[in-house]
Amino acid sequence: MSHLSERPEKPVVGVSMPHESAGLHVTGAALYTDDLVARTKDVLHAYPVQVMRARGRITALRTEPALAVPGVVRVLTGADVPGVNDAGMKHDEPLFTDEVMFYGHAVAWVLGETLEAARLGAAAVEVELDELPSLVSLQEAIAAGSFHGARPVMLSGDVDAGFADSAHVFTGEFQFSDQEHFYLETHAALALVDENGQMFVQSSTQHPSETQEIVAHVLGLHSHEVTVQCLRMGGGFGGKEMQPHGFAAIAALGAQLTGRPVRLRLNRTQDLTMSGKRHGFHAEWKIGFDAEGRIQALDATLTADGGWSLDLSEPVVARALCHIDNTYWIANARVAGRIAKTNKVSNTAFRGFGGPQGMLVIEDIMGRCAPLLGLDPMELRERNFYRQGQTTPYGQPVAHPERISTVWRQVQADAGTADRKREIAAFNDTHPHTKRALAITGIKFGISFNLTAFNQGGALVLIYKDGSVLINHGGTEMGQGLHTKMLQVAATTLGIPPHKVRLAPTRTDKVPNTSATAASAGTDLNGAAVKNACEQLRERLLQVAGTQLGAPASDVRIVEGVARSLGSDRELAWDDLVRTAYLQRVQLSAAGFYRTEGLHWDAKSFHGSPFKYFSYGAAAAEVEVDGFTGAYRIRRVDIVHDVGDSLSPMIDIGQVEGGFVQGAGWLTLEDLRWDTRDGPQRGRLLTQGASTYKLPSFSEMPEEFNVTLLENASEEGAVYGSKAVGEPPLMLAFSVREALRQAVAAFGPVGVSVELASPATPEAVYWAIEAVRGGGARREGRVLSGSAIPTDSRAVSNA
Repeated sequence: MSHLSERPEKPVVGVSMPHESAGLHVTGAALYTDDLVARTKDVLHAYPVQVMRARGRITALRTEPALAVPGVVRVLTGADVPGVNDAGMKHDEPLFTDEVMFYGHAVAWVLGETLEAARLGAAAVEVELDELPSLVSLQEAIAAGSFHGARPVMLSGDVDAGFADSAHVFTGEFQFSDQEHFYLETHAALALVDENGQMFVQSSTQHPSETQEIVAHVLGLHSHEVTVQCLRMGGGFGGKEMQPHGFAAIAALGAQLTGRPVRLRLNRTQDLTMSGKRHGFHAEWKIGFDAEGRIQALDATLTADGGWSLDLSEPVVARALCHIDNTYWIANARVAGRIAKTNKVSNTAFRGFGGPQGMLVIEDIMGRCAPLLGLDPMELRERNFYRQGQTTPYGQPVAHPERISTVWRQVQADAGTADRKREIAAFNDTHPHTKRALAITGIKFGISFNLTAFNQGGALVLIYKDGSVLINHGGTEMGQGLHTKMLQVAATTLGIPPHKVRLAPTRTDKVPNTSATAASAGTDLNGAAVKNACEQLRERLLQVAGTQLGAPASDVRIVEGVARSLGSDRELAWDDLVRTAYLQRVQLSAAGFYRTEGLHWDAKSFHGSPFKYFSYGAAAAEVEVDGFTGAYRIRRVDIVHDVGDSLSPMIDIGQVEGGFVQGAGWLTLEDLRWDTRDGPQRGRLLTQGASTYKLPSFSEMPEEFNVTLLENASEEGAVYGSKAVGEPPLMLAFSVREALRQAVAAFGPVGVSVELASPATPEAVYWAIEAVRGGGARREGRVLSGSAIPTDSRAVSNA
């Protein structure tokens, strides 16, 4: 076992602990960015001037009426920017734009003594616009050839030969929805300038270093003149990886110009209409199977709705391509990716970062094709699992592929699927208007940033004379439990109880050049950096302890806050050891660093090994569907998930449960709607609140929900043998969608292939039921969306 993975005697990691801020959360004492306003004197409030048109060139911007509003202090426009007027890393997102690119685009910001004064001032600003044609839907952009950014192609094997060798060939199209993050805390920033001219920004951001970088270049400053701190976030889910930078820059610009603190917090409607979502996708595909149902070839084009600017769309598409295989070996593949440019908010990172979209395409294909091949969907999936020695279409060997089958078999055993499928069949035979179904799906999700340079982490660990320990690291806490795990890592490495360790807020002046807390890599990167810093300190203290105990340092162990030498009864308490080290002038602070080894990625050839390892999991979901309304309920869910050797089981199980429910929301409930009609409302987001945008609630939770962490799954080369847990569980919710597909099929003839919209809302399920009652697509020469399939299935069907 590697040094990084090995656990010492009586580790604190592996122990179930509550979230380090749980008490603060439930009592309302936890502070978030906007809570700091009440503790800050003379704060100004920022409010956006939004233009409610989908696209247009600004011909006049009159701010004088706003300045006449009582309480308005200043109106910020592009003329006020001393540095670079851009809020993005691609330099395609003007902070103050001359051209409105989406409905609700902010073109100026008003600063007021009160939020109400700022709001009235923003309403008084006069904007004249020369309206321009807009592209709102993904279909419109594809038809117009409106694309931007890279257009990668992933190639492996001989696709044409694969299709020539296929006994069954099918084609289809699939378009699925974007998703709103709907974090509880909206975007917020508070900026002030200290007496030395240093800009200090409190920001609800997943990427403080990048927020620092953007603020600096907007203000014309160097990074050492800007400090960004993130106390914690009330949810992020990827929506605060890139998007907070512009809001922080507005607050900082206002503070620089007025000399007063500036607070910016979006209300819910503004957050929904101004910030990006998960990318919706369109997929066009062709797939070939041999006579046994094994995939021979795949040819697909994935188009992401990028919105008006690139943001993170290029890496999102890259990750979608890297995950279109999911758990299936596809020897011959040609998959192209592209980004549509539309007049909507700039879509951005969301839990899974393109991986869910790519995996959804192949799972939809498997679910639609299984009946046409005369196979049970579970059997079709299992026949195509990765085996030892096989590689992904982008050339990375799949390590531990046996875990795909292990979690698959374990979830079947835990869920009792064989008996329950017989019970479901009996139920369906006697209930013509209500149907049940049980489906199992698996996941294989790569962990690491595709951009190799981001796979690094830093930490600063301080030990004080009284034996207490303070940790600084580059990761941010958004409720996922990262700080809890860092406390456990530090306590384990130093050999002390966790109550002796405290975590400081994430700040750019403590740990520089950090990567975003994203890609499920927060624990891997920052945990290894914290461990590295603590190991440096431990080695110094072992030398001191060895001298005090009369033993070689190599024979000293620090366990549960006591240093002991092997084969001796002598011991030295931690606090005494630290005090002695101080008196001997031993350094009691250390900077830790970690870089993920073994990664290689060539973006041009789309080939390499971009991931440190793969996370695996499987879920079995049972649903019941009402044939009259399409309404359904999730009766039971069983999950087996691979988190390696868990650092904090209670945190990990919570992440699995939360990720699954968020995935089920994306796939079955959350339906973003935009006004695509011509007229003044074109491009307007119609689902502007929880009243019209349905989120998962207690009523959508499975009636029985069982989560098991895979045992004996220590990951070599990862911090204390653990694996990432943030993103992968979201994709376990594919099982719910596939169960709905099979329940819909039960209303029709045997062998029917079901096309199911995503999200599979009750309305979508109802129309799918109506379609299968009419015959739908069947194996024996029936119709799949309008084209006949002969019984040998060699002809191409169009979906």
